[in-house]
Amino acid sequence: MRVRSIRARLTLWYTGIVTATLLLLGGATYGLLVYSLGHELDVSLQGVAQAMSQQYQRGATGFAPSEIDELFRRFFDFSPWDRYFDFLEPSGRPDPRRPFAPAGRLPLSTEALQNASRGLATFETVKGLGRYPVRVLTMPVVEGGRVVHLVQVGMSLGSIYLTRNRFLLGMAVVVPMGLLLAAGGGWLLARRALRPVERIREAAHRISAERLTERLQETGTGDELDRLAKTLNEMLGRLDEAFNQIRRFSADASHELQTPLTILRGELEVALRAPRSPQEYRQVLQSALEEIDRIASLTDGLLLLARADAGVLRMDRQPVDLADLVADAYGRVKVLADSRSVHLALGRVEPVPIRGDYDRLERLLLNLLDNGIKYTEPGGRVTLSLEGEGEWAALRVADTGIGLSPEERERIFQPFYRTAEAHSRGEGGHGLGLAIARSIAEAHGGKIQVESAPGRGSTFTVLLPKDS
Repeated sequence: MRVRSIRARLTLWYTGIVTATLLLLGGATYGLLVYSLGHELDVSLQGVAQAMSQQYQRGATGFAPSEIDELFRRFFDFSPWDRYFDFLEPSGRPDPRRPFAPAGRLPLSTEALQNASRGLATFETVKGLGRYPVRVLTMPVVEGGRVVHLVQVGMSLGSIYLTRNRFLLGMAVVVPMGLLLAAGGGWLLARRALRPVERIREAAHRISAERLTERLQETGTGDELDRLAKTLNEMLGRLDEAFNQIRRFSADASHELQTPLTILRGELEVALRAPRSPQEYRQVLQSALEEIDRIASLTDGLLLLARADAGVLRMDRQPVDLADLVADAYGRVKVLADSRSVHLALGRVEPVPIRGDYDRLERLLLNLLDNGIKYTEPGGRVTLSLEGEGEWAALRVADTGIGLSPEERERIFQPFYRTAEAHSRGEGGHGLGLAIARSIAEAHGGKIQVESAPGRGSTFTVLLPKDS
């Protein structure tokens, strides 16, 4: 079963890590304990064997129980009950000179006897002498370069086994308790750590398209959750702005469509109220056709912007010489400029090849020229130029018109935006020309820049990548 709760997963991960840590530490401690006990036992047996050998060599006539206890107590810190010792000849037979009779014979293996003949001590673990195995040391005593006798000392491993069992029993009790405490602590820590996330979730759940002005609470701590809340608030701010733009766009589009539709409906209703002459019907149809053309132009512009925003604006890219495009646009707009008493001039025009959609680029340039002529006073000047600037082709439309304020420069590329001066002059248009021009430029991998000041005219520069 898949655990869906982050809190539960964090608790399981935390408990699993603690479990693995405890098992690794417990295993390492257990191994170190076993090694230490075995090593200390071997060292103590060797000390006892050397002490007994020294006393035996000094001609001791016997070992009293108190002396045996003292020897084992000196090296083991206690006197074990199951203890063994014996003295043997180099051949392995009991030493007839030993002045005592051991409680029981210790076995002597062939390996231990061979090692003793070479002067090497041998540690062995022997079973069958009691309830627990016995650790036996067979140590040769060398005098004058030869083995004179062997000393065997042994002790039961019962105390070591009991110590190991007590440790394992303690681990069996401590580890589950530690895991329970770790699981409980992990659950509480996860709950406390995720509490801000739950608050963020609840706050985000309350926010809708109608309540995008609300924001998530930031703690100001600067931690990951605080940065997450800040990021989400920034995203909500962008969404709020996007929704506001959509609302304004929808309202402006509805208003722009409503005006020609109202005119069209009014003219048709008037024409149908009474019989009209053919000339009057012709005038009504011509007026209706003009309004239909206006609606078609508006919807075409809206469709182009929608496709550009969706990233699906199709471009028929072909080799284009922008000098030819400038000449064609100049010829088409010259009549409009002359009708408004605006001087349309050609500046420097260089042949700059690019790859692009000729019709779209022509529409971009015509929009800029129409915009410049429209907002230039009679007697003013609009200049069209084309130059190559590094990897870019630079199309410039400069006018001596009314100019733009800094606030207006930030907004003129928004759909349906028209400056206050444009409204006061009563100029026609839908406010889509510059938005369409920018979309076409960006679809070609370019951009539009504007330099302007109130009363000092404007210069629009279209930068398009050259054909490599």
